[in-house]
Amino acid sequence: MNRLKELEALGQSIWLDFLSREFLASTEFRKLIDEDGLKGMTSNPSIFEKAIDKGKEYDADIQHYVEQDCDIGTIFRKLAVADICTAADAFRPAFDKLNGADGFISIEVSPYIAYDTDKTTAEAKSLWEEIARPNLMVKIPATQEGLPAIRDCTGAGLNINITLLFSRKVYEQVADAYIAGLEMRPSDEDLSRISSVASFFVSRIDSKVDKRIAKRLQEEPGEKTACLAALRGKVAVANAKLAYQQYKRIFSGPRWEKLAQRGARPQRLLWASTSTKNSAYSDVLYVDNLIGADTVNTLPRETLEAFREHGSPQLTLESGVDEAQRILDMLEKCGISLDQVTDELVEEGVKLFADAADKLYAALTDKRARLTAGTMLTMTESLGAAQSAVADEVKRRTENGDVRKLWKKDKSLWTNKDEDRWLGWLDSPVRECADKLAYREFARWIESSGFTNVVLLGMGGSSLGAEVLHQVFDQWPGWPDFHALDSTDPDDIHAIEEKVDLAKTAFIVSSKSGSTLEPNILKDYFFEKVTRHSAEPGKQFIAITDPGSLLEKAAKEQRFARIFHGDPEIGGRYSVLSKFGLIPAAAMGLDIGRLCNETRRMMRSCDSCVPPAANPGARLGIALGVLATKFGRDKITIATSAPVASIGAWLEQLIAESTGKQGKGLIPVDGEDLADPDVYGKDRVFIHVHLAGVDDPSDKLAALEQAGHPVIRIAISDSYQIGQLFFVLEVAIAMAGAMIGINPFDQPDVEAAKVRARDMTKQLEQGGEAGPKPVFATDGVGLFAETASGDPSLRANTLAQYMKGHLARIAADDYFALLAYVPRTREHEQLLHEIRMQVRDRKHVATCLGFGPRYLHSTGQAYKGGPATGVFLEITCDHQDDLQVPNRNITFGNVQLAQALGDLAVLNERGRPAMRVHLKDLKSGIASLRQAIEEALH
Repeated sequence: MNRLKELEALGQSIWLDFLSREFLASTEFRKLIDEDGLKGMTSNPSIFEKAIDKGKEYDADIQHYVEQDCDIGTIFRKLAVADICTAADAFRPAFDKLNGADGFISIEVSPYIAYDTDKTTAEAKSLWEEIARPNLMVKIPATQEGLPAIRDCTGAGLNINITLLFSRKVYEQVADAYIAGLEMRPSDEDLSRISSVASFFVSRIDSKVDKRIAKRLQEEPGEKTACLAALRGKVAVANAKLAYQQYKRIFSGPRWEKLAQRGARPQRLLWASTSTKNSAYSDVLYVDNLIGADTVNTLPRETLEAFREHGSPQLTLESGVDEAQRILDMLEKCGISLDQVTDELVEEGVKLFADAADKLYAALTDKRARLTAGTMLTMTESLGAAQSAVADEVKRRTENGDVRKLWKKDKSLWTNKDEDRWLGWLDSPVRECADKLAYREFARWIESSGFTNVVLLGMGGSSLGAEVLHQVFDQWPGWPDFHALDSTDPDDIHAIEEKVDLAKTAFIVSSKSGSTLEPNILKDYFFEKVTRHSAEPGKQFIAITDPGSLLEKAAKEQRFARIFHGDPEIGGRYSVLSKFGLIPAAAMGLDIGRLCNETRRMMRSCDSCVPPAANPGARLGIALGVLATKFGRDKITIATSAPVASIGAWLEQLIAESTGKQGKGLIPVDGEDLADPDVYGKDRVFIHVHLAGVDDPSDKLAALEQAGHPVIRIAISDSYQIGQLFFVLEVAIAMAGAMIGINPFDQPDVEAAKVRARDMTKQLEQGGEAGPKPVFATDGVGLFAETASGDPSLRANTLAQYMKGHLARIAADDYFALLAYVPRTREHEQLLHEIRMQVRDRKHVATCLGFGPRYLHSTGQAYKGGPATGVFLEITCDHQDDLQVPNRNITFGNVQLAQALGDLAVLNERGRPAMRVHLKDLKSGIASLRQAIEEALH
């Protein structure tokens, strides 16, 4: 006796709730079809996750799709579609023999869009077209948003399997949606080619109801609840039997008969979730009791084998209908709402399928990572006491779908302001790679024009990324020397002039807004210089700016050789992988196509389908957010190996401008030497970035880990992986912004400093005083204690005493920042570095060093708008060889001073402890300041 074939004789079709590529090629599968009468198959994310994760039969295809640069979602779809096509072809003979009445394979739309009608409809139609098999059924969940999708997809001629159906009330809506869809078809069409099943889930109902019964019996023992004990394990079958009575009623009567005359097929009930979850019940409970004509039972392999061995094939679905109603009435009378249970089950079902999809994509990501080993940067983390908290937050953010929100450009991930307008960087590597021919043409023009030098005039995001690329790739043979000028310091400008031959130099003027002061006056200065030896100076100038900016207008008027447009949806600090970083890179001789392709590998690892646990960018951002908000570790200490040292300045801007606002945020600390663990407070996180095999201070990092400090190591093995580094850090800081609860794409306090600087510049142009007079002056050092009024700690007779009073303001977990408006030379950097190291080692606090005005477009945002834990020492100086700004009644030195005074004024307004020292003689002044600070600390 073949019990499975007997079910066929009783009018019930058996489908298999399982699928894998290996199984589809097996003799077992053929036997089920040929000998046991198997008529169909279903799939879902959980089924595919087990098949792909456990087996190796998909590896060759995964490797192929990885080489084609497919993202994780696309890889899964291609694998799934291939399997579904194979299964559909296997069932096609049965489908044809039965004239389309059976022989179906089902594929599910993404559970991530279960509450989005339009996306569900679009994906269902897309799958239908791609698979192109008449015996395909597309699974759509029975959510309220799914109902119109069921109607519209049926109306479009698709076969639909309605999934996650628990409630008889919702079943009425599901059946109505199917009928309404059929009514949308042309009036003369044969409807027999359209089929549908309504998948009624059973065992999950008993599991949830039984738990509620057990709770009620425990909480309220007695006669009132005694009747509940007899209902355990019976509610799901009772619910299904009554649903079958609904089915018979719905698919009869005038409305249906009108469609039936055109060949319409009733929407069969399909019993899903039929494996028994409670070992106390029969393992064929949901098969034996639900056998009826024109129904489908979809069984997992173990349940199918159990029924083959000891099932009872006899009509049971229409027996005991009155008893079924009594069971449900009794359940309601005893205070358990089945409607509430089924509503919860729909939400849980969507979540379970989404969780399974997350696991599936994580498994695919893991396989992809193994197959691409050596082509990707590596990242490891040691989070100490925060490890479990980060794991919990990763789980929560996974459930929230935060990575999908990021890629959907959903501003609700942050503050619901205008964040959706600033996410063009997410796919910029793809768009820029498509423009690689334009980059090649520009590079050829640079090469053929005979330029020996290229000078980039920009600030912040318009220069920092290009500086990283220049340092990482160094000087390419046969290409111009590259220089970035992001300073108004006259000595820095002089230094560039001395290095280049102005007649053979190309100038790239880079400004997103086109109105930024520094690149505009630098452009005017060098344009005037070039004009002295060239009748067509514009031929040496290139502009990178957003469309319609003031810079674009000026570039056209001055006949610039090239004008490149930035993406208005990419903010400056996220722009390195757009024209702002890639045009300078092309001028250096870099292969832009290769750089973008390498970056796209990381895009695929961070894309919308990759859950946070497997998503390096999202996980890093979540970790930084947890460490800052729950453990007070908000000082992100950046350590680098020499070949990638400039990544620190770029990352400083990304972190500070993105997160430092509303009194919150992360404070980046770049350039400190690594020290023994006892030098640091408990506010540190260490990110070490290095070129693999170069300058990896493992002993020091290991000591920090052992002391409980969080340490994150990022290594690139190839220079072109720098694009991956940019991208993963951009994703991380965007996610960290969501954790902290700010808009990571605005910079309100940068704008405040710009306004004050403009006011101060105007004052100086009109002959005004350059700030207040010093309260103390000695040895060429003038000290301006603007915040000292009424503060007895700053009443002193020597510079060292003033410094002691100021440094005494530094509390535990604060940070100290040197803001230096002096020429950025190696000598000055070293001297100032020694000062900050003294402060760090004596005060055990984080220290920062910024050169003005470049830091104003970077860390200046966090200093003024971030956590109020900074103590600032601003340094200004005289310039022996100042330079006149063309067409302005002001020098570059005075512009720099105005910027310093404007920034200091805003710091004071925000209540940030800040003091300025002015050095009349730079060399002796720095020495005096260093000595005074040393005395103050000792």
